[in-house]
Amino acid sequence: MDNLLSVQEQLKAGKTDLTDHAGRYLDTINEKNPTVNAIVHVDDEQVRSQAATIQKKIDDGTAGRLAGAVVGVKDVICEKGKKVTCSSHILHNFESVYNATVIERLLKEDALLIGRCNMDEFAMGSSNENSIHGPARNPANTEYVPGGSSGGSAAAVAAGMCSVSLGSDTGGSIRQPASYCGVVGLKPTYSRVSRYGLVAFASSFDCIGPFSGNVTDTALMLQHLAGYDSMDNSSSDKPVGNYLEAVRQNDRKLKIGVPDEYFGDGLDDEVRQIVETNIKALEKEGAELVPIRLPHTKYGIATYYILATAEASSNLARYDGVRYGHRADFKKIEEELGLEVKAIEQEIKIAVGADKEEAIERLARLDTPLIRLYKKSRTEGFGTEVKRRIMLGTYVLSAGYYDAYYAKAQKVRRLIKQDFENAFDKVDVIVSPTAPTTAFKLGENQDDPVQMYLNDVYTISANLAGICGISVPAGTHSNGLPVGIQFMGNAFREEDILTAARQTELLNGGS
Repeated sequence: MDNLLSVQEQLKAGKTDLTDHAGRYLDTINEKNPTVNAIVHVDDEQVRSQAATIQKKIDDGTAGRLAGAVVGVKDVICEKGKKVTCSSHILHNFESVYNATVIERLLKEDALLIGRCNMDEFAMGSSNENSIHGPARNPANTEYVPGGSSGGSAAAVAAGMCSVSLGSDTGGSIRQPASYCGVVGLKPTYSRVSRYGLVAFASSFDCIGPFSGNVTDTALMLQHLAGYDSMDNSSSDKPVGNYLEAVRQNDRKLKIGVPDEYFGDGLDDEVRQIVETNIKALEKEGAELVPIRLPHTKYGIATYYILATAEASSNLARYDGVRYGHRADFKKIEEELGLEVKAIEQEIKIAVGADKEEAIERLARLDTPLIRLYKKSRTEGFGTEVKRRIMLGTYVLSAGYYDAYYAKAQKVRRLIKQDFENAFDKVDVIVSPTAPTTAFKLGENQDDPVQMYLNDVYTISANLAGICGISVPAGTHSNGLPVGIQFMGNAFREEDILTAARQTELLNGGS
């Protein structure tokens, strides 16, 4: 994998040309993508034209600080004039009329956007199998999944189809595929990177972050993605740290928290061994290992899948087949309802004469053309996993269940956040495996949603607490698949996790 800083030096020295450099990535896409299926859209002509324009800027010394970066973009982030399908049939023809803030920031610094990356539908999944574009595959072994939901973004970097990529992370969707594909993936602190232009899944969890082949490129990307954005009401105005300087702090002695809760049952023995070997190597280099407790970890999965699905139910209500996106055949619906009109009219007459509560109940059951349009458009447009989460979310928000589930989960979320705040009083970073196992085979967990959800057991807590996390390659399992190690840092302390990740990278032979 190319090192971006080295590529930039070669471009400035005239040792390579960006059009040729981009051409090599396009060649790799043409060669590997038919199998890996990481990229769902690429415009060769536009990419070559953009590369030539940026090369002219490099030649006259006016190029931005990301000139030379060849970037894949997850198909949930808006690019003006490009289809934004979210891997869903309901948006299969939707074209964005504006750029997300992260896209504007990349373009301002002359990054080259090479293509749209595959993903799980509406970012809901851990395997990239829930996609209208078909499943993405793991470049390390194409019989295995690349992880999800940002599987295409991770696989594109791992397969050499781009130098860096953008993903989104709601419960581990950057870090888990980074681990599975053997690349670096960073989830920033919530509100550190603007969400403007990111199609929403769960608005209090969603984060945009970078993938790359090394920690330094990850830091460089984050440097230009982070910062306040007036277009995002949740965006933080806290100063952006010096992330490139953080990766150069190889002699910094970190205090690393090691939680018992992340090394218990369900963790593959060899994954445990690889992660523990890395932890011991860090200790040998001067890091201080501190045993810590995160006592509410066991409630993480349940809490996340109550709150995230509730927010998904609310956010996805906008896809009604009326304003934009997929719409069922309305004429066919009217024809289907033709014989039922008299029955509907009779129900209305009865409702008019009934008391208020009975009237509301009767009218709610009426299958009018508009109601059927909503139902059929959403039934045809959404896939199985998205429907499952909408129904779960609607249930926990419904009258009679709100307090028992949603309200209680919000209280537990606060306790989980407090666990991390207490831990960060003692340590700089917290270490764990990124995922309990290596990548699994395509189709292996498709019929077992609970097992699929458990793949996020080590990553969701960072989203619940709103803190930052990074996955960096830690070694290779005996099955030949990559293993990742995760570092989590306190809110707005991306420098700490980048330092830990860079030290780990060096210990594993990184340059």
